[in-house]
Amino acid sequence: MCRRRAGGRQRGRVPVPASLYVICLDDAGRAELESASRRATAPFRLVQRARIVLLAADGLPGRAIAARLGICEDTVRKWRRRYCRAGLGGLADAPRPGRPRVFPARAVAEVKALACEMPAASGTPVARWTCPGLARHAAASGIAPAPSASTVRRWLADDAIKPWQHRSWIFPRDPRFTLKASRVLDLYQRVWEAEPLGEDEYVLSADEKPGVQARMRLHLPLPPGPGRAMRAESEYHRFGTLAYLAAYDVHRARVFGRCEPSTGIKPFTALVDQVMGAEPYASAKRVFWVVDNGASHRNWAAAARLSDAYPNAQMVHLPVHASWLNQVEIYFSVLQRKLLTPDDFEGLDELAAQILAFERHYNATARPFGWKFTRAGLNRLLARIRQHDRHAPNPTAA
Repeated sequence: MCRRRAGGRQRGRVPVPASLYVICLDDAGRAELESASRRATAPFRLVQRARIVLLAADGLPGRAIAARLGICEDTVRKWRRRYCRAGLGGLADAPRPGRPRVFPARAVAEVKALACEMPAASGTPVARWTCPGLARHAAASGIAPAPSASTVRRWLADDAIKPWQHRSWIFPRDPRFTLKASRVLDLYQRVWEAEPLGEDEYVLSADEKPGVQARMRLHLPLPPGPGRAMRAESEYHRFGTLAYLAAYDVHRARVFGRCEPSTGIKPFTALVDQVMGAEPYASAKRVFWVVDNGASHRNWAAAARLSDAYPNAQMVHLPVHASWLNQVEIYFSVLQRKLLTPDDFEGLDELAAQILAFERHYNATARPFGWKFTRAGLNRLLARIRQHDRHAPNPTAA
């Protein structure tokens, strides 16, 4: 509560306090101000203003408050007056008009809309927009005043619009895409043909990483230091390539791999023998092998070879162009980032030894990937794709 004292002095009476605004706080108001003055996350200016009001409520004159808080007396007068007029809300900063807008909101919206269109739609013979290109086109389109490239870049950054970037993608071509992909996604959820998998049933994701190069840098890499990244020599000697074949246990996060001179049916069969000859897969009830459509394990013939050699093994093929659903590809990306980039190996033998050493290192600490893409997510994705291409697979076929 605040009250305003009448100004002026009269003979024979007690002098009026220097401030015309006297602050009297009730319990609730004092508790609110004390909370604001002690709040660790509050801006310092709000904390200081709350302290001014509290000291004024304790009867301290403005000069004493200013000396205690290290501020000028005019600041004390300002905030005790603002508190008397508007309460705690008066301690907040008043709205400021700021610098007048140079560009109207309509011009900003038009440039953003232009950036979200293909350049061909406006007759511009380029594949992707750039900020200077957008600025020039906006000026030619009569947007006044014409924005600069840096202004356009700032507008687009507000909405994370980056028309100069692009990502490649491909429409599904397999007529049974939904059915094949759904079976694999169900296996990742430990379900097969609407029945949960047992404890003695396993899911393996297998593939090959061909053409792994053994390159030796002409000079040793320089380790990183303060303010300096690791440096690797750009020139190298080549010692050939090898293929790395791996099977990844989806639910146990175990990798079983081998290095071969090249890919093919025989190297893949050797990987199958290596895995299926070891426990727990040798005595398992069923072992599902999720593979893509590479030449080493393509179509019904590869599935027949697997089941003939190991009756408890079953091959499950991914749709064409669906390697992104194969979890072993995630492991291959980890291998590429952590061991093969940058590469520096003195020959194929060292490369193979380093790959297998990394495999053991990975198995010692690995955990299953947090795979969250399910059959329901697949159907939603295919529904969006069908909006672009009427020849895409029907998501209701699952």
